[in-house]
Amino acid sequence: MLVKTAEFVCSNTQVDKLPDPNLPEYAFIGRSNVGKSSLINALTNRKGLAKTSQKPGKTQLINHFIINDTWYLVDLPGYGYAQTSKKNRAEWGKFIRRYLTDRENLQCIFVLVDSRLEPQKIDLEFCCWLGEHGLPFMLVFTKADKQSGVKSDQNVAKFKRALLNWFEEVPARIITSSETRLGVEEILVKIDEINERFEKPSASDYI
Repeated sequence: MLVKTAEFVCSNTQVDKLPDPNLPEYAFIGRSNVGKSSLINALTNRKGLAKTSQKPGKTQLINHFIINDTWYLVDLPGYGYAQTSKKNRAEWGKFIRRYLTDRENLQCIFVLVDSRLEPQKIDLEFCCWLGEHGLPFMLVFTKADKQSGVKSDQNVAKFKRALLNWFEEVPARIITSSETRLGVEEILVKIDEINERFEKPSASDYI
């Protein structure tokens, strides 16, 4: 897939105020500081589309971007550490869960995991929550350029083994690097394949 246009649409915390669900939608989420914004910028080939920061918890809203006028890319707040109050983190959790369970045009959730780390409890628990709710997701391992390919493969294998304690089959996995663009085209190809199967609802379905 060639990304020709990528434009910001809106930021929100209220699911009922999001864009009409008439286009396929893909959410990107992961632990804070996993490299989500950098990956989104690499996918869209736009350096400043998603705001990157050295401070975890930068994204605090549901951010919609329209790609090629045909599908939405959604940048969700990171889970885990964020330099804000527990109350705010709890509120984020509520609207993120509501978005993930209620958004009818959401086709796939790309769960970003730092490939440099051993399996983290918070990532495993989030994947299990998605599985319990029957939500489609793929695993995207980030920052592969920061270490050898062997080390990335080892950590991915450990994560897979950990998930098999709860899942009969582990979702598809993609190893990526925003710096080298490893895995970027693979993600876009997967989105393109799903887009071809998307059935656009009639206007009456979301009035």
